[in-house]
Amino acid sequence: MLLLNRRRISAKELSERFEVSLRTIYRDVEAINQAGIPVVSFAGLSGGYEIMDQYRLERQFLSLEELQSIIVGLKGIRSTVGDQEVGNLLDKVGALVAKSEQNTAARLDDQLIIDMNPWRRGNEDKEKLTTLRNAIKESRQITFQYVSSQSEQSVRTTEPMSIVAKGFGWYLYGYCLLRQDFRIFRLSRMKEIEVLPETFERRTEAVGPLHYGWGKSDPSTLITMVLHAQQSIQAQIEDYFQPKQIAYQPDGSMLITAQQPDEPWLLGMLLGLGPGVRVLEPAHLAAAIKEKAEKIVQLYS
Repeated sequence: MLLLNRRRISAKELSERFEVSLRTIYRDVEAINQAGIPVVSFAGLSGGYEIMDQYRLERQFLSLEELQSIIVGLKGIRSTVGDQEVGNLLDKVGALVAKSEQNTAARLDDQLIIDMNPWRRGNEDKEKLTTLRNAIKESRQITFQYVSSQSEQSVRTTEPMSIVAKGFGWYLYGYCLLRQDFRIFRLSRMKEIEVLPETFERRTEAVGPLHYGWGKSDPSTLITMVLHAQQSIQAQIEDYFQPKQIAYQPDGSMLITAQQPDEPWLLGMLLGLGPGVRVLEPAHLAAAIKEKAEKIVQLYS
């Protein structure tokens, strides 16, 4: 796989990569040749091994563009996880691209970049992700300190099921032994994660609650919200709301009608829009925004 992905690689570099002797590398390269893969040897300071340009592994029905989509996705995952397994998989997928196509593949690689690494939290989240992935693989319970969206602190013991990348963050989905139910935990709010010796049997119904939990709110908790927004915050409004929810007015302002969960985070989102937006309906939401704003003013008075 390395020979297919590299123009030329020395025996010394191969021995260091796989932590074997040079003698083992010589023997393995000979075995590859005998298997019908055309490895060419070059002597001298810039010498090494390479595979003939037109050779590639059979990739069956995958086009170059489809292979490149896989590579782009894997690179995006590796930017956060930093896992050797992902690196090895990239080597294998990249080896399916013929050397004669690699210049084209490099151009395609620049056209779409996925970086799932959260802003300012890269190394910290990588460590958490590594710990959680190992716990999931080994079916081990974990314990951690958690701060909810209402700033309530608790210690949770959980059967970890899945790691989820959603929106601007990473989440853990698992069965919480404290709540005796499936829960979704935001990674940035999890502290002092410890993998326990206790193991668990993965619950057969684990996937269903996860799919239900994302984007499906209880209809009884939804409110119909009407906002009036100034043209100065058009970009923020269009970032958050769907086009069908926005009615553009002749003066450039916008009327937004949308159903939203009546939860504490909604106040923070609206306050984040600043004086450029006004809540017209419902009255209790407008009153809550006013109360929050008055408390903020008192902090600076």
